Amino acid sequence: MPSNKSVSDAPIVQFTNCRILRDHQLQREDLWVREGKILNPEKLFFDEKGSADVQLDCKDIIIAPGFIDVQINGGFGVDFSLATDDFKSGIDLVSQKILSHGVTSFCPTLVTSPSSVYHQVLPQISVRNGGAHGAGILGAHLEGPFISKEKKGAHPEHCLRTFEAGAFQDLLATYGCLDCVQIVTLAPEMRRSSEVIQELTKRGICVSLGHSVANLSQAEEAVQHGATFITHLFNAMLPFHHRDPGIVGLLTSDRIPAGRRVFYGMISDGIHTNPAALRIAHRAHPKGLVLVTDAMAGMGLAPGRHTLGQQVVEIDGLNTYIAGTKTLSGSVATMDTCVRHFQEATGCSVETALEAASLHPAQLLGIEHKKGTLNYDSDADFLMLNDSLYVQATYIAGEEVWRQDVSGM
Repeated sequence: MPSNKSVSDAPIVQFTNCRILRDHQLQREDLWVREGKILNPEKLFFDEKGSADVQLDCKDIIIAPGFIDVQINGGFGVDFSLATDDFKSGIDLVSQKILSHGVTSFCPTLVTSPSSVYHQVLPQISVRNGGAHGAGILGAHLEGPFISKEKKGAHPEHCLRTFEAGAFQDLLATYGCLDCVQIVTLAPEMRRSSEVIQELTKRGICVSLGHSVANLSQAEEAVQHGATFITHLFNAMLPFHHRDPGIVGLLTSDRIPAGRRVFYGMISDGIHTNPAALRIAHRAHPKGLVLVTDAMAGMGLAPGRHTLGQQVVEIDGLNTYIAGTKTLSGSVATMDTCVRHFQEATGCSVETALEAASLHPAQLLGIEHKKGTLNYDSDADFLMLNDSLYVQATYIAGEEVWRQDVSGM
């Protein structure tokens, strides 16, 4: 059927026979796409008198927003915390490979590193839209070096820093450039952290609390100054204690400023967090849960020795350790695996599991008007999944960028 081209000459694609995740529910509706955006069919019919140029029968598939990974250290042999001559080709490789796992946007993450690494790597990371070339880059996540020595985890101790008299200037000198930075993880108990949090927040950078021995009041103060995220909840922080629950207590704190929501990342790989802990967090604060992979260079590779920034790490099955120790160091989980494990471990709905990897990270970064939903006028970044939540196809800006081989379906 011919469409009315008075508004745009671009073709209109109608995805039929599908269940769309919209308004927190899977709904039996068609999905309409034009020029990389989700269309409102009512406006199309009544205002433009238009119709579809192409109809695609989705065979009862689930269509959900593309996944957004806000903490990924690398993968497929690429380590974002290593300054290499071919850094750009490495980031391109990862952004291409994660399409098959449903990730349409991500924040390349650097662990604690020497200043020289930040100065070399950050200018090579640029915010860009996704497409056939790979997932979109939303900006860097800098995890450290302003973190606690006691809770450094897999971060190299000799690279840790504190805020001196200059505070924010110390941070600028360390990183060299904040142009492409989206998230900074720091320990809120450090002296002068409050002024740093305020300065970062002023610049639109999300501040996350992690690798920290902060008590609850220090964590609450950080949130009052603008912090909105917790880096991999339960990992690299004081364990929950009934008299002072520490950072974990933010999930049910009554001292969060009105109208604000604290989000928290969880590595739902079956290794980093016991399923019972995952269930406790989810039941305490379901709307704040953000699934992250915390994946490192070894994701997608065979077991053996790989890197995480300055450290050598060893992969043994799904476990990743600093070589020669039992210190966990990142993960090798993919985002689609984390979504399936989260749903299985918590018994939550399909919708809830999918939103933890799409809507919630978009809300955390303040981009939910264009990413993380299938609302009208948002970016047409979406996935086709079967009922077991295995990704069958990935679309960015309405274009198919990856599809499962028919033999594997």
